Amino acid sequence: MSEDLKTTSPDAARGARYQELIGATHELDPVRTAVAHPCDTTSLIGALEAHAQDLIVPILVGPEAKISAAAVEADRSLEGVEIVDVPHSHAAAERCVELVRAGRAEAVMKGKLHTDELMDAAVDSAHGLRTERRMSHVFALDVPNYHKALFITDAAINIYPDLDDKRDIVQNAIDLVVALGVDLPKVAVLSAVETVYPKIPSTVDAAALCKMADRGQITGGLIDGPLAFDNAISEKAAKTKNIISDVAGDADILVAPDLEAGNMIAKQLIYLADAESAGIVLGARVPIILTSRADGTLSRLASCALAQLFIHHRSKTVS
Repeated sequence: MSEDLKTTSPDAARGARYQELIGATHELDPVRTAVAHPCDTTSLIGALEAHAQDLIVPILVGPEAKISAAAVEADRSLEGVEIVDVPHSHAAAERCVELVRAGRAEAVMKGKLHTDELMDAAVDSAHGLRTERRMSHVFALDVPNYHKALFITDAAINIYPDLDDKRDIVQNAIDLVVALGVDLPKVAVLSAVETVYPKIPSTVDAAALCKMADRGQITGGLIDGPLAFDNAISEKAAKTKNIISDVAGDADILVAPDLEAGNMIAKQLIYLADAESAGIVLGARVPIILTSRADGTLSRLASCALAQLFIHHRSKTVS
């Protein structure tokens, strides 16, 4: 993530940070991506447009007749695009995972199928994409009235994460934001209040996560919590409550106490604050580009850019 992307003016056009995110990939090679069941015009156009902008090299996995029909409806050509013909969406999810395990794909992208269907194949203990890290989802939001890109986790995978899960959720988000060019992401662990209160378990988890960071169990970010939502994103609110923190009012990452809270925060910002959203799952062998059926083409392109930037950053750090 460039400095321009990080600090775009709140008055900038909606989606401007995403355009800069996509622009940051122009010198990178596209990543081979298995696209699961792109059998409607929205998901197919997203994959083909990402291909046109050199974000991905798509392998379209699904019923070939339905993919071809969607291409005709969208008035798009499939010339030169590999199609793997399978009978239905469940088989498409499994085949995408097989392509990754065979070394033929560097990422997986969700098409027209339910998230559970794709993730069931990914988390399969025998044939999936598990690693030692817990898989978790990160929303990347371009909120027009916030002073930089905002990341929210986990709002799609882990319903009621325990402390060990939250450690991985925080680390996955930090790893992504570092890959986008933020040297020391500021992580706000959210709860309803900003003090440790044993009757609210998320405040105890937040305090434990901060201590885990102190002891090197979480690395690469600056973590504070518990913080209420207003203290995390508003410097004025933090000062009013006399909170002394390098994170409060300037968070890059918001860590929700559970999926319900995270999903509501993200959807409220999307529908009430006019935010653009992109999404990615980390902690698997490869990134999983997890878009919503309601997402438009820009959100799908931004999600592909997240995966591309993460993969290239990981390859540099490993080498």
